[in-house]
Amino acid sequence: MMGLSHCLLLFFIFFFKGCNTSTAHELSYCHDEESSALLQFKQTFTINASASGLEGAYPKVLSWKQAQGGNNTNCCTWDGVECDEHTGHVIGLDLRSSCLYGSIHSNSSLFRLVHLQRLNLADNHFNYSQIPTSIRNFPRLTHLDLSRSVFSGRVPSEVSQLLEFSSYKTCKISISEILVRDNQDLIGYLPEFNKSSPLITLDVHGTRFSGNLAFSIRNLGSLKQLDVAACNFSAGLVPSSLGNLRELTYLDISANQFGGPVPDSFANLTKLSVFRISTSLLTGPIPSWLGNFSELEYLDFGYNRLGGSIPASFSNLTNLQILYLQSNNLSGIVEFQKFQNLQNLKQLDLSNNPLEFFSESTAMNATMQFPYFLRYQKHLERLMLGGNKIHGQVPKWMWNMSTESLIQLDISYNFLSGQLPVFFPWVNQLHLTLASNMFHGPLPIPASSTLVYEAHTNKFTGKLSPVICNMSSLLALELSNNNLSGMIPQCFGNFSDPLKLLVLGNNSFHGTLPQTFTNKSNLRRFDVSFNQLQGQLPRSLANCLMLETLILSNNYFNDVFPSWMVTLPELKVLAMRHNAFQGLIGKPENNQQFPKLRILDISYNNFSGKFVAEYIFSEYAMRSVNQSTYLTVDVNFITYLSYASTFTITIKDGDRYYIRIYEAFAVIDISSNKFEGKVDESIGSLKGLWSLNFSNNLLSGRIPSSFGNSTNLEVLDLSNNKLSGEIPKQLAQLTFLAEFNVSHNNLTGPIPRGPQLNTFSINSYKGNPGLCGDPLPKICQSSKAPPQLPPSNTEENDSGGEFEWAFVLAGYGSGFVVGVVLADLAITRRREFFLEIVGTLIRLMERITSWKGFGR
Repeated sequence: MMGLSHCLLLFFIFFFKGCNTSTAHELSYCHDEESSALLQFKQTFTINASASGLEGAYPKVLSWKQAQGGNNTNCCTWDGVECDEHTGHVIGLDLRSSCLYGSIHSNSSLFRLVHLQRLNLADNHFNYSQIPTSIRNFPRLTHLDLSRSVFSGRVPSEVSQLLEFSSYKTCKISISEILVRDNQDLIGYLPEFNKSSPLITLDVHGTRFSGNLAFSIRNLGSLKQLDVAACNFSAGLVPSSLGNLRELTYLDISANQFGGPVPDSFANLTKLSVFRISTSLLTGPIPSWLGNFSELEYLDFGYNRLGGSIPASFSNLTNLQILYLQSNNLSGIVEFQKFQNLQNLKQLDLSNNPLEFFSESTAMNATMQFPYFLRYQKHLERLMLGGNKIHGQVPKWMWNMSTESLIQLDISYNFLSGQLPVFFPWVNQLHLTLASNMFHGPLPIPASSTLVYEAHTNKFTGKLSPVICNMSSLLALELSNNNLSGMIPQCFGNFSDPLKLLVLGNNSFHGTLPQTFTNKSNLRRFDVSFNQLQGQLPRSLANCLMLETLILSNNYFNDVFPSWMVTLPELKVLAMRHNAFQGLIGKPENNQQFPKLRILDISYNNFSGKFVAEYIFSEYAMRSVNQSTYLTVDVNFITYLSYASTFTITIKDGDRYYIRIYEAFAVIDISSNKFEGKVDESIGSLKGLWSLNFSNNLLSGRIPSSFGNSTNLEVLDLSNNKLSGEIPKQLAQLTFLAEFNVSHNNLTGPIPRGPQLNTFSINSYKGNPGLCGDPLPKICQSSKAPPQLPPSNTEENDSGGEFEWAFVLAGYGSGFVVGVVLADLAITRRREFFLEIVGTLIRLMERITSWKGFGR
């Protein structure tokens, strides 16, 4: 009782007197020193519209001005400034989305505002500066928001000091909200909070915070919002101690590599409205106790390894608006009854799970293959059912579902069939994906508001409707692998300035390409391969300054080499194989080169004369770059979409394979033309080269020894030319070489030996009467052994056979190319060549065994 009275007394003392000794009750103007500090703070930044990315951003500090005529400056009226109505001190500063660009240092005048309680600097650009240590000058701070503001470096210990709870004796109010999300270069750790901490909101999403999450936050009994997604917290099991935070309404621990089952202690978190553990390593079933979370509005367990079925208890989640369960191992039958009560659903993603949908219609007594529960959804915004096991036709009632609200529909990669309506009913649609089904008939036309339309790999037929030209906001159009015909509409060159991706390959389009590509174009990938197009390339393509990938292969184009495309600063892939291009490739005007070109395929055309790499390639562009990233086209709107490029490479007659294009991948394929003269020596300086195919031309002279400098080379095909001289021993340095062919030339002398060269069969060398040495039956007459690259670690003479055999095996395991080659041989059942490879291996093994026996 005494303790309660004491606390009440302290409360009334604090309430009536306050922590400050000031007795001021009214103040018309803010303090001069504080208005001066704010004006100085303003002067340290420039206004840059790109510094803020959120909608509604504007420069609030433009209203901050010194009063004229000697009048007092009332900073309390400035935009974003909040003053205490009694003392006049600045207690709040809200400069979020204010287009500020510049750095904040510890000597900034901002830190003279010592009465500040709320500071919001979110969504500005502070130029990778560190959070200043002077933040300790804000002892009264209760709210700190530095989200999306391009801070970097380590979070100073002074921030941790703000998080420490202090008693009433110091009149220090402890911070209750701290948000530093989306500063990807910000490094920090969470301290161990004590039980008396009043922290309510903690958001470090998208930073490089690390440490033991379970140990840090186990005592935060007042915490309501916790977001530590996409950080570097210790991987392992999902921290079960989070189940002690019973006041939580928002929990997001996604993308931290947490794994194992969802802890049963989480059943205590019944106040949650948002619950996210996506992009993790969760296993086991979805807990049935989630059905007790009556307040739950947003549940995201996507991109995990969860198995089993969707619990029947989900029918209790009547407030659920967003449900993401995509890309798990969920299976079984999804019954209509599980979702019929979820009338508030706005977003549903069940894609990429082997689910089957079932409902029993009492009227028809029939099993419905398409999810019947959707019939009664009136407010859906996103519906994602791609990659499931949905069969049959789309029912007619689908065209009456959520017609005003649906903006994204994905039913791709299923087994759906039938003919679709010519016009879809969703008037506000932004993204439509019908890809990889068995739909037929005319291509449906979505709403003019559509940003992304994917209908590839179906059986759509007929001409493209001119109505498609009304889709002036389109970002990506993917119609490849259908039976579409007619001419490509002329409007495709200019109907949508934002268009980034236009893929029309593998159809039956004829005629010429659109002639009017405008200088406003954002086109990055243009693919019209495997059609029946003809004529010249439109010179207006030079207006597409963002173009990265141009694929024209397998058509009937008749033109000269497009040297005029050197003005395209971003072009990386130019594929023109199997056309009727002809003529010389001469020196371009002004000695310009393609600044970023890394893949050139002009095979199976009628080019002639000399091929000079320096006329086309920049040595800078062909350097070695990031080995792990792919060439992609990014389309950002509701969700992040990335389209990886694919490409076909011929490594032998008839042997082709498809790959995703690595950023580091550099290819030159000029095969099956009429090029003549010597092979260009400068090609050896292209360090990033991975594949080189000069076969089936009229090239003469020696193989350049400089090819040995292309250390990343995996494919080298010089077959069917008129090359002479010896095979350079420098080629033995190509330790990644997985495909090599110099057959049918006029080469002479011994075949060099080396880790990779030892692995190739007779097919790589045949048709050269002057060649000798293994694997050819012709023995070299010289007393000298064939040139060989010395082993890097030679221990004993009698161990050489084992060393060489290890490299034979390593040769067949190196790189990605040979794996694809052997797989292709197996798939295409080219049994003779496959057996020849195996036979070569056996002969090499026998020879090595005999060498070891001789050594003994």
